[in-house]
Amino acid sequence: MNALVLIDIQNDYFPGGKMELVGSEQAGKNAKRLLAAFRERKFPVFHVQHISTRPGSSFFLPNTPGVDFYASVVPRNGELIVIKNHPNAFLKTALLQQLRELAIDSLTIAGMMTHMCVDTTVRAAYDFGFACTIVHDACATRDLNFENNTVPAHDVQTVCMASLSGMFAKVEDTETRCREL
Repeated sequence: MNALVLIDIQNDYFPGGKMELVGSEQAGKNAKRLLAAFRERKFPVFHVQHISTRPGSSFFLPNTPGVDFYASVVPRNGELIVIKNHPNAFLKTALLQQLRELAIDSLTIAGMMTHMCVDTTVRAAYDFGFACTIVHDACATRDLNFENNTVPAHDVQTVCMASLSGMFAKVEDTETRCREL
């Protein structure tokens, strides 16, 4: 059985938030479409919410509006919420246990930030034996800096998807994934 895992689609990543990502609004729209398709088919949905416990963190702070789920993907009753404090949604959470209890063997994954929490969670899911599909246009990231060079978000996204594609996951767009469900 397939389940949808939406990672960190929270207010701080959108315009007006403390860590706005490039393309977050379009990724949010695509995540909404994906979520609707899973709900329509009554497939399990997991909403992953990052709450920062790291000293000095500037976003996803407890008890702030930025930590709340973005309006277009707010969980409904019966959809599971996984609260995490690390990039890997499996680390020190009940996600693995919940997936196994529901006999889930494949995951459709979307969310934010592609280069951090999405990447880390997909690799962990692969290690746990799940077949993964990442919906690339329902993910967003940001520009990164390395050795005084700025790597544009588009390039970060492309490299992340290319490095996960094949070995760790199948990479698809929203339209294709919704059609294949």
